[in-house]
Amino acid sequence: MTPETVLTGITTTGTPHLGNYVGAIRPAVAASRRRDVQSYYFLADLHALVKNQDPDAVHRSSLEVAATWLALGLDTERAVFYRQSDIPEIPELTWILTAMTAKGLMNRAHAYKAAVQANEEAGSADPDRGITMALFCYPILMAADILLFKAQRVPVGQDQKQHVEMARDIAQRFNHHFGEHFVLPEADIGEATAVLLGLDGRKMSKSYDNTIPLFAPARQLRKLIMRIKTNSLEPGQPKDTEGSTLFEIYRAFATPAEVTAMRERFAAGIGWGALKDELFEYLDAQLRGPRAEYERLVAAPDHVEAVLRRGAERARTLAAPFLAEIRRAVGIRPLG
Repeated sequence: MTPETVLTGITTTGTPHLGNYVGAIRPAVAASRRRDVQSYYFLADLHALVKNQDPDAVHRSSLEVAATWLALGLDTERAVFYRQSDIPEIPELTWILTAMTAKGLMNRAHAYKAAVQANEEAGSADPDRGITMALFCYPILMAADILLFKAQRVPVGQDQKQHVEMARDIAQRFNHHFGEHFVLPEADIGEATAVLLGLDGRKMSKSYDNTIPLFAPARQLRKLIMRIKTNSLEPGQPKDTEGSTLFEIYRAFATPAEVTAMRERFAAGIGWGALKDELFEYLDAQLRGPRAEYERLVAAPDHVEAVLRRGAERARTLAAPFLAEIRRAVGIRPLG
């Protein structure tokens, strides 16, 4: 049986946090060990340039993201783990696809429409004020990421579903003009994927500045947990687990039996202070080993670089000959 090809990109725009771990990293690391799947995981550093013009931040995030995945046990013998910018076939394919992509399709991209709406609401005379071509063409770069490796399934959040659909549209148009070359990808929306709440009770997100870094040192981890927003119910008063950030974080890491026991303790009126202490101890115990490995890897960037380079070599064994096929299809080939 031929393994199914699954591709996931990780944008290098910050330090991974608990929400990233339970929502994307943990299930992806588990999938990297499956024999019925050929997984491709890449650091989307070219995508990071759309929003981040701080070169040091992009560079640092690339190291932190790569070290995080490796520290958590990504199987780089089975999965192909690489940096987007190490694959020159990606930007070349992006340009070829750009020549096949209708501007009207890009006009409908959610991120572009949101930026235009923000300008209009701000009273700008130019609806495209401050919007870069990188933002406008972002879905084409994502299509190249997907199509170059013949990905059949692309795990994404609901907000990224449109980009996978656009990749299908672009691939279908190319195939119509030049023959059947591209595999049509399917978006894999993880309906059951955990979504953690952050320090302020909203979804944990770098955009809200309410995250808990996955590998924060123990002292910082404790301080952040102590800052998690709770209500004013006193110890001894029954508490609802629904909407409780503390409970949701605990549930994301605990066993089913532990979760059941914690529900009972909420009903019995566990105090918020005691619960925060327990949550810190519980998380610190689980993250202590991976945190030490993460710190070792961050202190050894040459080793992380070597892992990514090996991954890029493996990725290019597929990318280079396939792009050569695409070049021939569009007429870019030797004259004699």
